[in-house]
Amino acid sequence: MSTRRLDASALRGWAHAAVGDLISHTDEINRLNVFPVADADTGTNMLFTMRSAWAQADALPDTDDVAQVAAALARGALYGARGNSGVILSQILRGLADVTAEAAAERKAVLDDVDGAVLASALRRAVTLVVASIGQPVPGTIFSVLRDAANAAEQAVSDGAPLADVLVTVVDAAAVALDKTPGQLTVLAEAGVVDAGGRGLLVLLDAMRATVTGHAPIRQQYVPTPLHTPDRAVAADAPAPPQFEVMYLLTGCDAGGVDKLRDELEGLGESVAIAAAGVDGQYSVHAHVDDAGAAVEAGLAVGSPSRIQVTSLTRTGGAHPAGGWAHSRAVLSVVDGVGAQELFAGEGSHVLRVQPDTPVSAKQLLHALVDAGAAQVMVLPNGYVAAEELVAGCTAAIGWGIDVVPVPAASMVQGLAALAVHDAERQAVDDGYTMARAAAGARHGSVRVATEEALTWAGMCKPGDGLGISGDEVLVVGEDITAAGAGLIDLLLAAGGELVTVLTGVGVDGSVAAALHEHVHRNHLGIELVIYHTDHRGDALLIGVE
Repeated sequence: MSTRRLDASALRGWAHAAVGDLISHTDEINRLNVFPVADADTGTNMLFTMRSAWAQADALPDTDDVAQVAAALARGALYGARGNSGVILSQILRGLADVTAEAAAERKAVLDDVDGAVLASALRRAVTLVVASIGQPVPGTIFSVLRDAANAAEQAVSDGAPLADVLVTVVDAAAVALDKTPGQLTVLAEAGVVDAGGRGLLVLLDAMRATVTGHAPIRQQYVPTPLHTPDRAVAADAPAPPQFEVMYLLTGCDAGGVDKLRDELEGLGESVAIAAAGVDGQYSVHAHVDDAGAAVEAGLAVGSPSRIQVTSLTRTGGAHPAGGWAHSRAVLSVVDGVGAQELFAGEGSHVLRVQPDTPVSAKQLLHALVDAGAAQVMVLPNGYVAAEELVAGCTAAIGWGIDVVPVPAASMVQGLAALAVHDAERQAVDDGYTMARAAAGARHGSVRVATEEALTWAGMCKPGDGLGISGDEVLVVGEDITAAGAGLIDLLLAAGGELVTVLTGVGVDGSVAAALHEHVHRNHLGIELVIYHTDHRGDALLIGVE
């Protein structure tokens, strides 16, 4: 069996693989979710938490420092933690971060990989951190699976096993522990399920084993097999479950404040978890309560809450989109300029903003597609993504369970036309066709400043002239960008139209917009003109006609 070191690159690779595997297993894990609340979101919460961890680690510059990557994973998980299972996952990753940082400090050198001993210590530290965050652990939950995995790792290390063998032992022990969970927790036995959080942890451990060894066991899908107890009645006085899940980050809180907050939250509800961030005074707080406001006020009494999330726990089934994503469909627009970012976001689109002198890569596109948090994503490249990068990024996202539909928009003005007709309630094929038709129906061009004397289809130009361009040809030469813009609008309207959209780029002042307004009002009665300052680079003006 060929193996690889769990170095910084492999650790990032594991995080990437873990997100992909959680996407594949989200629905399975959600169906197992009956404890502590049967809200069918454990898989979704673990996916979003791990996705946040991966994004933080992947944003790091290239490094050989395992401790630095582990710290980024822990930081991202804490800030992006969703639900009780997400808080616990953040503490598992923090265990890895703490132990790798300590190992590097002891060696007084950069830690270049995780060996079996470090992994065993990290799992043991995670057990301690989880207990500290949730209080008394409940047998038959993710805690039981984590504890047995830690025990197995320590035994394998004491036997002198290398990392690959330690991981095989850990994964096998976790699988056995997961199978035992229905016998440890009555609610699991009655529903005929293993613990959902424990199943999620096994997915993560399988991914790590595959990263190191190149192989992970093929597992049958875990499906609910409820006991047949038709005569069993629910007690009339059984308490109703809490109505809300409350989460927030808390800063400026000392140890005494944490104890006070835990007491307050346990008095308000259940499933209380307060996880330390590894930074003094910073914690992730989670609780299920009826009074969400009181839970937040309890945090205000001991620190400063931020990133407050309140989620209903009483929603009906079927509220989760396919694959456990937060939304059924979203639009992702690739744009240039601060103004463009605000404009497209204001129209309800997720935005990937182009960075100066940096072509959009497939990797950046994949990040943005995953961050959109939707099962289906309509992509508006707007002329900023090379065809090969668009295909590669979309193909990778499809492999992660996201249904991607690229819409052929070659300019931001075409993208706006497509976005205007987007309707998430339509079938994806209808929505994509309608958006593509709107984009194609928007005739477009651009205006740029000539930098040298040249002969064009519209005559000679000199430096400083405005050039009106449609397709690959210069169709208008004007004394400045205002004259060229007015001439290009006239040409584009020659074939008809009702709406002219002009996007002004960096360095274009308001006098240009005013002059174009006057030109259209004077020469094209009844035509609507809208102008946005998008602050894009390159062409001074982007012009579209619909």
